[in-house]
Amino acid sequence: MNLLKDSADQTGLEQLRGWIESGQQPAIGETLQFSLVEVSEGRAVFAGTPGPHAYNPIGSVHGGYAATLLDSACGCAVHAALGAHQGYTTLELKVAYHRGLSASTGPVRAEGKVVSIGKRVAFAEARITDDAGRLYASATSTLLVFEMKSS
Repeated sequence: MNLLKDSADQTGLEQLRGWIESGQQPAIGETLQFSLVEVSEGRAVFAGTPGPHAYNPIGSVHGGYAATLLDSACGCAVHAALGAHQGYTTLELKVAYHRGLSASTGPVRAEGKVVSIGKRVAFAEARITDDAGRLYASATSTLLVFEMKSS
C-alpha cells in the first residue's frame, strides 16, 4: 500500500499524519529501525535507537545512519509544509558529526525544521539528540520543490 499515492489530494502534512496514524513507516525506517513519530507544519521528528544493526566494520554506528535520520527529518519537515500535488527531493545535505553513536547511546531523536521555503527551493535543518539533550549530529539541507503530475 502506497499511502502517499493514495492521498495525492492531501497536503504533505495530512499525508505524513496519515502515515503516523496508520502505523506505517517508510521502508528505510524499517531497515534502519527508526520511525516518524511527530509532524507539524514545517517540522518532523524521527526516533530510533542506534545499535549493532547499523555498525560499521570498526564497531561503531556508521555515519550513514545519522545522515539518513537527518535527511529524513529535513525532507519530511519540507514535506509537511507542501500543498497537495507538490513533491520534493534533496539537492544537498551537509552533515556535521559532533559525537559518535553506539549501542550504548540509547534512543535518539532527529528533529527537522524548515528554515525557508519558496516555489522551487526549500532549506531545512535538523539535529540528532539523545534523551539528555546531547547533540550527536546536525545537518543543513537544500531541497528542490516541484509540482507532482496527477495520474
